[in-house]
Amino acid sequence: MPHSHPWRRRLAAITALALLIVPLAIPTGPAAARQGGYEALIRRASYGVPHITARDFGSLGFGVGYAQAEDNICLIAENVVTVRAQRTRWFGPTGEDGSNITSDLFHQKALDDRTVERLLTGRRDGIHSPSQEVRDQVRGFAAGYNAYLRRTGPARLTDPACAGKPWVRPITDLDVWRVHWTTMVRAGSGALADGIIAAAPPAVSPPRQPDNSSATQSGQNARKQTGESGPVQASEITGQLPAPKATAVVKAHDGAPAGLGSNAYGLGSDATVSGAGMLLANPHFPWDGPERFYRMHLKVPGRYDVEGAALVGDPLIEIGHNGRLAWSHTVSTARRFVWHRLTLVPGDPTSYLYDGKPRRMTSHTVTLQGAGTSRTLYDTHFGPVVLVPGVFDWTADTAYAISDPNAANLRALDGWLAIGRARSVAQLRKELDRRQFLPWVNVIAADRFGAALYADHSVVPRVTDRLAAACIPPAWRDLYATSGQAVLDGSRSRCAQGRDPDAAVPGILGPGYLPTLVRRDYVTNSNDSYWLANPAHPLTGFPRIIGDERTERSLRTRLGVDQVQRRLAGSDGLPGTRFTVDRLWAVTLGNRTYAGELVRDDLVRLCTAHPIAAASDGTRTDLTAACRALRGWDLRVDLDSRGAHLFSEFTLAGGLRFADRFDPAAPLTTPRRLAVDDPRVRTALADAVRRLAGIPLDARLGDLQTEPRGGRRIPIHGGRPEPGAFNMAVDMLVPGVGYPKVRHGTSYLMAVELGPDGPSGRQLLTYSQSANPNSPWYADQTTLYSRKGWDTIKFTERQIRADPNLVSYRVGSNNAQD
Repeated sequence: MPHSHPWRRRLAAITALALLIVPLAIPTGPAAARQGGYEALIRRASYGVPHITARDFGSLGFGVGYAQAEDNICLIAENVVTVRAQRTRWFGPTGEDGSNITSDLFHQKALDDRTVERLLTGRRDGIHSPSQEVRDQVRGFAAGYNAYLRRTGPARLTDPACAGKPWVRPITDLDVWRVHWTTMVRAGSGALADGIIAAAPPAVSPPRQPDNSSATQSGQNARKQTGESGPVQASEITGQLPAPKATAVVKAHDGAPAGLGSNAYGLGSDATVSGAGMLLANPHFPWDGPERFYRMHLKVPGRYDVEGAALVGDPLIEIGHNGRLAWSHTVSTARRFVWHRLTLVPGDPTSYLYDGKPRRMTSHTVTLQGAGTSRTLYDTHFGPVVLVPGVFDWTADTAYAISDPNAANLRALDGWLAIGRARSVAQLRKELDRRQFLPWVNVIAADRFGAALYADHSVVPRVTDRLAAACIPPAWRDLYATSGQAVLDGSRSRCAQGRDPDAAVPGILGPGYLPTLVRRDYVTNSNDSYWLANPAHPLTGFPRIIGDERTERSLRTRLGVDQVQRRLAGSDGLPGTRFTVDRLWAVTLGNRTYAGELVRDDLVRLCTAHPIAAASDGTRTDLTAACRALRGWDLRVDLDSRGAHLFSEFTLAGGLRFADRFDPAAPLTTPRRLAVDDPRVRTALADAVRRLAGIPLDARLGDLQTEPRGGRRIPIHGGRPEPGAFNMAVDMLVPGVGYPKVRHGTSYLMAVELGPDGPSGRQLLTYSQSANPNSPWYADQTTLYSRKGWDTIKFTERQIRADPNLVSYRVGSNNAQD
């Protein structure tokens, strides 16, 4: 249960200050935001979760921007630095995840091309371009952020990550849209940014120097947008860019952006005690950085009322519930881009043949302001040219371009607004069909009437299997069959993606090609394809680019289905059959490890019979202590589980090898037998023992796997997906220490039931509401998660007012500069 905190006194002070900026008279109605007048009521409940109410969407955005800036201003400011192509300037040429130069060149090209500005033109219907409601909310978000920054001042920010930093500056609505666009292309052109930047024609003649005058003008245009000044020097980048990640691009077996995933259950009337729909949302996202979730409840009376979470920097709920419908997302297996093999004009590697006629590529010299670097990038009518050395090379004869339909997708905020207003699964389906906005995720939903939905209605390039058969060259057909990546013949117009008559926009598969399933029992997804969303009704016959069918499922998928089936059969040790919120929470955090349940006993027998094994380097290793630790392991990844880390390292070392093969007729139970005769199994166990040198093999998981918060280390339960943990926690082993920092895993967790008296249930944010170590909401939910606790759903006025820690304050401004 929530309890009273000292931060109530601090909030009272914040309230008094916030009230000072509220004007006495504010314009009313939809035009208020455009006139520069905003007002929002923020009610902070336990754990700092804001419940924000406003009379229009501009003011709602203002409240969201203000509240998110209070808690995570550094994350938002750094995102803006990224989309302004200024990472190199402020953070140096190389960042934690690679080259800041690459990021800046990618985003500077989007600035030079006015990509977002072009997408904001057109009919404001939420499909061709964003609606006025969403534009107002985005503009209000920027105004709210700026109001907080102006009131506080960069030097007085309490987060040491950006306090007093010159890169923390006012933002514009265009900045917010650019950050949103970056999220849209994350699994497409954004994932291939290094290959786009690295692409250069073969040296058939001396390298052409960039035109200094045009490059300088490009830099001046960028400075005009961001308020920068100073000279720009242009010089061609050579040898400073990382090699494109060919393995990640070509060999991946799903379309998931790296490091992201999720579990979700949609439970219908036949699976719940009450007969009402119920939903589990369990996205797995990074615990640090710009892709953190933020809990909030947003309301415009009579027009919008949704509780849930969104990525920091976004002004609308992306996973959550209203009074009658709940939904979540999991990362889809569909591919987000298509390769086009270009046949080049002999002697001219920057021209290609299309229906026998030459077309010139478009070259664009991108210059980084103040960094003294530039790069010439190349585009085709399909999209940018991309280089992946050894796979997609640019030779004198051939080059490769991609088309990324999400690069033109600015429909998503309107789509999430529409989901938040939907009153049933049936209405949700209509909005999915009409808008086709989800960039790289499935949707799982349930409604008050007991219907449960799974759909991969994400943005998928229009590659039917018929088109693939006619247009993928023979050398690339196996890649399509195994991974869904399509390499089309780019020399023929008949191989263009075209348009389905039911598609929202050209170039993507229409709803008729996309898998959808509505059930009264359950649907589930854990990042495998649509095939077994419900094993009683397999989904088949869809284009390969969306996902695979009749292939081996991940251990996490198998466990996810097994948990539901055991619950409905009453064989999981919990009372009764069917689900309640309490039972759903218990199942989700039961922390079973599926691979351990399958093979641990065989592994113990094997190492008992052969207590000495050679590690991969040939070193003879005693497995006696490992056998003892595994024998005593409870097959879970709870805080008190001893030996769980050993089994995880054994799995990561390649020891999980099966003797039996996958059987598509028994997809949830095969393979299941450890290959005890394979010497690599014992070698992997020996390697795991050696990796864990200095760490007790029977240590408690909670003593090894922790999350730092201030001077504390909070023990964290959960495990990696490779051994088949459902509740995910992914971290890196520090030799001799353990796992002192969670990288990503379970993030926003919600179990909600849509009963006749309104939604009820449990939720929490595993890494807490704020990334600021000086915030009162920096560690509280993390501590709660550690002990498997929860915060309650607070949607109705009765639920909100019952919170013992509720503090209210108003924010607003009538200053048109906000």
